[in-house]
Amino acid sequence: MNLLLTGGAGYIGAHVVALAEREGHSVTVVDDLSTGVATRIVSPVVAINLASPDAVGKLSELMRATKFDAVIHLAARKQVGQSVEIPEQYFLDNIGGLANLLLAMRQENLKKLVFSSSAATYGMPTLDLVDEDYPGVPINPYGQTKLVGEWMVKNAANWGLKGVNLRYFNVAGSESKQLADTAELNLIPIAIAQLKRGEQPIVFGTDYPTPDGSCIRDYVHVKDLAKAHLMAVDYLTTPDQKYATFNVGTGQGASVLQVLEELKIASGIKFDELLADRRPGDPPRLVANTDRIEKVFGFKASFGLKEIVKSAWDAAN
Repeated sequence: MNLLLTGGAGYIGAHVVALAEREGHSVTVVDDLSTGVATRIVSPVVAINLASPDAVGKLSELMRATKFDAVIHLAARKQVGQSVEIPEQYFLDNIGGLANLLLAMRQENLKKLVFSSSAATYGMPTLDLVDEDYPGVPINPYGQTKLVGEWMVKNAANWGLKGVNLRYFNVAGSESKQLADTAELNLIPIAIAQLKRGEQPIVFGTDYPTPDGSCIRDYVHVKDLAKAHLMAVDYLTTPDQKYATFNVGTGQGASVLQVLEELKIASGIKFDELLADRRPGDPPRLVANTDRIEKVFGFKASFGLKEIVKSAWDAAN
């Protein structure tokens, strides 16, 4: 298939591009390269800021010149803390960018879209395994932009769009050094960077109602996530496809302290964690119910925590 992938020079996007190319798809990447790294990929990169006033015209021109079969939309700001500091910028870029993309798709009659959403849409869930029907209430602007994005995809069904939302849980790991996560935004890359600087990894909160007192999350390998995107594209081509939302995770939780134990093994470094107070807004547990994606896509994560942490360490060293 001929795919248009926004945000394809980013950490997750580059893994999706690499897998798509291996599977024989033709990929064109749209990325403003504000955080993406062009050298991660070999596909052509078209520099467009999706939230800019001229984005619809530029996207429409690109879509006319290259007849795409589907769009995978990953381009977005994704720092939770930053979204609290500059919420307006997050709404402009994440929601405005998606609005421009949908306008161009409608104009050019391009009707298949995979939308990169997030488990941040759930807020502070009370279930051990969170399913897609859980009435989540996002607790930060980033999560809010993702939930609004899902609504936009759903509403676009009115003009014929076939849309899938993929709610990512905690994405980590890497396929190679070239595709490594170079941003220090999540636990594993942050801890690796701290170790490389000779610092102690920090654990925020050890008094949660969990077995070891630290937060529990569902860590999914970025290679598994890339696979889920291409399964979603295939799903969009089926005649009985309808608008749908899917969790992408493993269904298994791991605590912060468990992750750091795996990092000690992967790195060969014995270190003591620096224990700190809780951060506001961190749910004690956030783990995916993966029944829906397993049943509909046949998706099952291939990698566990050990492989995730080791691949992340190896890619960073």
